[in-house]
Amino acid sequence: MVQPAVEMTGITKIFGNVTANKSVDFSVQKGEIHALVGENGAGKSTLMKILYGMHSPDSGTIKINGNKKTISSPAKAIKLGIGMVHQHLMLIDTFTVNENIILGYEKRKFYGLINIKRAEEKINKLTKDFNIEIDIEEKIENLPIGLQQKVEILKILYRDAEILILDEPTAVLTPQEADTLFSTLEKLKTEGKTIILITHKLDEVMAVSDSITVLRRGNVTGVLDKVKTSTEEIANLMVGEEITDVKRKSRRKNFAKEMFKVNSLTVLNDKGAQAVKNISFYIKSGEIFGIAGVEGNGQSELVEAITSLRKFQEGKISIVDEFNNLSDTAHIPADRHKNGIVMGFNIPNNILLGRQKENIFSGKIFIKKETLEEYTSKLMEDYDIRLSSPLQKIKELSGGNQQKVIVARELSKDTNLIVANHPTRGLDIKASNFVQNSLLKAKNNGKAVLLVSSDLGELLKLSDRIAVLYKGTIAALLDADKTNERELGMYMTGAKGTAIE
Repeated sequence: MVQPAVEMTGITKIFGNVTANKSVDFSVQKGEIHALVGENGAGKSTLMKILYGMHSPDSGTIKINGNKKTISSPAKAIKLGIGMVHQHLMLIDTFTVNENIILGYEKRKFYGLINIKRAEEKINKLTKDFNIEIDIEEKIENLPIGLQQKVEILKILYRDAEILILDEPTAVLTPQEADTLFSTLEKLKTEGKTIILITHKLDEVMAVSDSITVLRRGNVTGVLDKVKTSTEEIANLMVGEEITDVKRKSRRKNFAKEMFKVNSLTVLNDKGAQAVKNISFYIKSGEIFGIAGVEGNGQSELVEAITSLRKFQEGKISIVDEFNNLSDTAHIPADRHKNGIVMGFNIPNNILLGRQKENIFSGKIFIKKETLEEYTSKLMEDYDIRLSSPLQKIKELSGGNQQKVIVARELSKDTNLIVANHPTRGLDIKASNFVQNSLLKAKNNGKAVLLVSSDLGELLKLSDRIAVLYKGTIAALLDADKTNERELGMYMTGAKGTAIE
């Protein structure tokens, strides 16, 4: 009998009152691509962090190629041939490709100096063996995100990894970059490498994996053969019920009047360089205007300028007077922990953030506490936010429920402009669908929505028009009904001129 490359049996991990993994059995055959899927909080990352030595299990055993092992640290995992590419890339921008690859794993000559020549020879061999075209002398900060991803893969291959764990590897890649990554994974597979892919994109699961393990609330709910299953079955196993996708709406071609305008806007980044360069667009009442682009092409600076978090150098941002003013804009931020919530506050006080002066909450001297708590309870019900008490601290909620609190607070404002910046990033299918439907409901109520997202499927599903940002300019302005992910990806990488409709 062939021994699995990875065999985890009866793995249990408890954090305080939360059981992240409950007697989980997980195995992966040598030379296969195995997808690990599940909702937020299902236990995927915890299980893989146990395999990579970042957590110790409370009970259970791990076998690597049939041999029982105790993996007490990432260094021990690396020695066992296990490597992990994290969702947030762990590279030093000012270092070159080869410096990042050898960092922490330097091969030295007998008198202590790093053997750079031997390291570069090994890196060059890896790039050739796995068809990875990259200049190893280039600094990371000058590489697109797709190549940075490959540097992470080269880094773990350099450490002689036979088992590769990739956590949400396509989260910020264009379709073309994702295709290239999958080609690399297929090449790794043919060379006998074992790959574990953590992802929430079920179409990618079906495209690249051989088998699938589904987790829900720390338990395994299914181990599936890719050719014998479907995205519907996987989704149902993930959430425990049938999932209805957000329906593609019929778009109105004749909107009401323009509500929001950006004219000749130029915005500087933190280094003083132009991140947004002389761009103009408008959004009409009852319209969702999408912004696509590889991260770092001006989206963050644009949103910060619109939401008054960053001063702009030139241009004008305005809302038509009859609607309201910019200070009332609803803003769903990209980083909920940094800009969306205060972790130590309870839920009512997080609902109150930015709304203290509204008449509904503001008394002559103090905040109307009872009114705030009643208002919060209603929002928790309306937005299906799961909690044990309306007064509990927001840090005790799951990431998905924290995001729903932000969405509830912002979409319940008396405002006509909504800026939604990566509103479903990191959310599971059910939570994503809820947020998307909430944005559609706001649109149908006549609000103007600016939607920034790295999920091209989401943009195409929700938007009426889509602008593609490339190097701070609008490279394309397209009718969402007349474009697709691949065309958007071409504009996002600068491979296809400009198109303004």
